[in-house]
Parts: sequence; C-alpha cells; structure tokens
Amino acid sequence: METGNSLVVFLSIIGSFLLILVIALIWGIRIYNKLVSGRNGFENAFGQIDVQLTRRYDLIPNLVETAKGYMKHERETLEAVIEARNQAASATQQVARAPGDPQAMQQLMGAEAALTGTLGRLFALAEAYPDLKANSNMLSLQDELTSTEDKVSYAREGFNNAVTRYNILRESFPDLIIASMFKFDAAELFVVDAPEQREAPKVSFS
Repeated sequence: METGNSLVVFLSIIGSFLLILVIALIWGIRIYNKLVSGRNGFENAFGQIDVQLTRRYDLIPNLVETAKGYMKHERETLEAVIEARNQAASATQQVARAPGDPQAMQQLMGAEAALTGTLGRLFALAEAYPDLKANSNMLSLQDELTSTEDKVSYAREGFNNAVTRYNILRESFPDLIIASMFKFDAAELFVVDAPEQREAPKVSFS
C-alpha cells in the first residue's frame, strides 16, 4: 500500500514538473514571438525611411547639376553637397542592413546632419542668383525635395515609435529574461539633436 502511495506521489510530482515546464515553454515562446514582432516592426519602419532617403539622394545630383550652370564660382559648396550626399547614402545602406545597430544609426545621423548643413549653405548661396531661382527645373526639384523631406520626417516618427515600443518590451520584466537569453539588443532612435537641424533645409526661393 505504501509503495502504491509512493508511486502516486512520484507521478504527481513528475506531472506537476512537466506541467510547469510546458507552461514555462509556452510563456517563453510567447515572449520570444513578441520580441521578434517588435524587432520586425522597427526594421520594416526603417524600410520606409530608406525609400524616402533614397529618393532624396537621387534628387540631389540633379539639383547640383542645375545649380552648377549658374553658380560657377561656388564649386567648393557644390562638391561638398555631393560628398555629403554620398556619405549619407552609404550610411543609409549600412543601417538598412541592420536597423538595430546603434553604431550604424549614429553614423547615419551624423551623415544626415552634415548633408542638411551643406544643402542649407547651397540654398543660401542660391539666393544671390536670380536666374537660378527662376529656373523651372530648379523650382521643380525644390518642390520635390521639400515633399521628400516631409515624408522622411513622417517616416522617421514612425520608426522611432516602433523602436520605442520594442525597447520598452525588451526592458520589461519578465520579457527581459528572454531578450537577454536570445540577444535581443536595444535599438537606436533616429533623432536629430541640433535644433537648427530639426527642420528640412529651406528650399524656397520666395
């Protein structure tokens, strides 16, 4: 009789252990899937930024080529714009490969700040060239650039929201346990620090 009772107790303990194990496994899978979903969310959101930044980078050479015909004495500024554009495009490609890489995002933010600065100088100088300001191609490009800048800002907001949700999730208990086990690292926000860089470069010749 005692042997039978001991067997029942043993099986009960084993059953309880297996039940706890199954519950823990289901819990872990659920959290893991949430983390994957959050990571996919901000990676997909960066895809929208990538589209708009690529469009911006495609516009800039045409802009510089148009300006070159009028601003023959501003060669240094025009070359600086193209150099900044190329560096920003390269940085964007790096982030697109790994949107969660903080170092790559930091490089992109620096490159974008530099590009914004050089574009701002270009448009400031263009004010002194009335024929350039009246050029139909230049006017069309400035409209497209302004529209693209607005879309970049909107896409950046969506990306930052997705990153914030993901980071909160991976830092919350008990989710942080699974995040640590499977190396769900923190993602970097796409921010612009300097107040003068928070707005798109002024491209209106009004």
